[in-house]
Amino acid sequence: MSKSTTSTTQPDPRAEKGSLAAFKGLLPFLRPYRRRFILAAIALVFAAGATLAIPYAFKQMIDHGFAPAAGQRNIENVNETFLALFAVASVLAVATAARFYTVSWLGERVTADIRGAVYGHVVTQSPEFFETTQTGEVLSRITTDTTLIQAVVGTSISVALRNMLLFLGGLVMLFVTSPKLSSIILGLLVLVVVPIVLFGRRVRALSRASQDRIADASAMAGEILNAMPTVQSFTHEHIESARFGKSVEGAFSTAMKRIRARSLLTMIAIVLVFGTIVFVLWLGAHAVLEGSMTGGDLGQFILYASIVAGSIGALSEVMGEAQRAAGATERLLELLSVKSPIQNPAKPAALPARTANGAALALNDVTFSYPSRPETAALGHLSLQIKPGETVAVVGPSGAGKTTLFQLFLRFYDPQAGSITLDGVDIRQLDLHTLRDAIGIVPQDTVIFSADAMENIRYGRAGATDEEVIAAAKMAAAHEFIERLPQGYKSFLGERGVRLSGGQRQRIAIARALLKNPPLLLLDEATSALDAESERLVQSALEAAMVGRTTVIIAHRLATVQRADRIIVMEDGKIVETGTHSSLVALGGIYANLAALQFHNVHVTH
Repeated sequence: MSKSTTSTTQPDPRAEKGSLAAFKGLLPFLRPYRRRFILAAIALVFAAGATLAIPYAFKQMIDHGFAPAAGQRNIENVNETFLALFAVASVLAVATAARFYTVSWLGERVTADIRGAVYGHVVTQSPEFFETTQTGEVLSRITTDTTLIQAVVGTSISVALRNMLLFLGGLVMLFVTSPKLSSIILGLLVLVVVPIVLFGRRVRALSRASQDRIADASAMAGEILNAMPTVQSFTHEHIESARFGKSVEGAFSTAMKRIRARSLLTMIAIVLVFGTIVFVLWLGAHAVLEGSMTGGDLGQFILYASIVAGSIGALSEVMGEAQRAAGATERLLELLSVKSPIQNPAKPAALPARTANGAALALNDVTFSYPSRPETAALGHLSLQIKPGETVAVVGPSGAGKTTLFQLFLRFYDPQAGSITLDGVDIRQLDLHTLRDAIGIVPQDTVIFSADAMENIRYGRAGATDEEVIAAAKMAAAHEFIERLPQGYKSFLGERGVRLSGGQRQRIAIARALLKNPPLLLLDEATSALDAESERLVQSALEAAMVGRTTVIIAHRLATVQRADRIIVMEDGKIVETGTHSSLVALGGIYANLAALQFHNVHVTH
């Protein structure tokens, strides 16, 4: 039932190595906030400096505060040391708070910018993108993956830099305190890097796989929730629950592999780091006993060693988070790098001034295959001229290419051969908004947004007044049923219009198209969901709306196309018959057979 995609089911092998380089792709989102980063860096330096000053204060207290036979001077030294410690703690508190506020702001701001950029990029993609990408996967990228990036930008980068400063500063002070012990501890600590690097690679691969499994589960859930009436009507609730449960368990299993690898990494790092420190401190204790070090020196050395060890442990933790976020960054950058095959021209052409009612539309030897089915021609060498103000009906069996025509008129796809012109201008030379603003469409699958009736109709023209919305609703025979809703035009219609009948949803869509008032109107089975009475009302409204504009109608029910100026009969992506209703019936071809079947059935029914 669900479509799988390469991006969600197979980890990108390129992500297995050097994935931290993916963070370079975040630079365009970080550059606008350079000043904030500078402020955070200043606060970071002060906080790290204050932390590194604490061991030195303790050394002074031990060596000068507890020196034998110093008397009153010892008390003064202790008092001065603790006053200095309080001052250092105050600096540390202010700097840490400033750092936390600044980097948290950066994390939230940059994440919001990324979410906006990804969503804004996705909504400009052509339908070809959505043939191979599930909306649930995109939502997972916008939510889950950006949250990981937020953690890195808003916390991990700051923590990493802070611990890097503490590591370097602590290392320098270790050598100042005791070069001999520091050389020993440094040599042993180098060995810690090897397991961190080895296990870090595995954690990175597992992190990417874990996020992919979560995206799979999210995509599956989104698909099923959008099809809930179908699922329930076929009593597949338990089957779909089991399918989702299996997907969730797969994500859990992958996550546990990642957690086990990270746990092992943490354990090894702690054992090696603290084992090294304990060994060196044992050497230091013997140096104090021998008189080659003071007690203050050893205390200072212990605190600096603890700072260095703690910073290494924190860096290994941050590395794990960074690797997860690097995988998330790669997926978001992949999404942002997708280019729609439907692009605005570099220098868009302008439509000529309209001299007639309606738009002139022409297809010139058009051949088209859907990207997902390149071997099958949906349209083959199709030519068609539609005059301004003309009403043309397109009929034919399912799969004949009728809806494909509308997809091409709106430039959701470009034909592989031939051209389509609007008022004599190739639509590929028009700005997409200029083209689509000239076209109104009533689709077969009506879309109702989670808003009230007024806003759903106003979607046709964002700046329309309430009076214009109501006028369009009256033309579409929607006014009466809207007025009967609990809050009238302010009534919330429910997600996907669940509070309306099929016919009511279709009349909302018709009102939306009429409000737009375009020169070219496309009607795709616009009355298919209406009962006989509503169809009569809407048909008369549509006939009034067709006056003064070009209209192309797709219909299976031939009663709705009998009064068209011209009827085009399609089969297998080609035009096989053209004429009026009476001439095509007299021809005795495909249209005549369709008409005989439908009107005979109507006669028998009545």
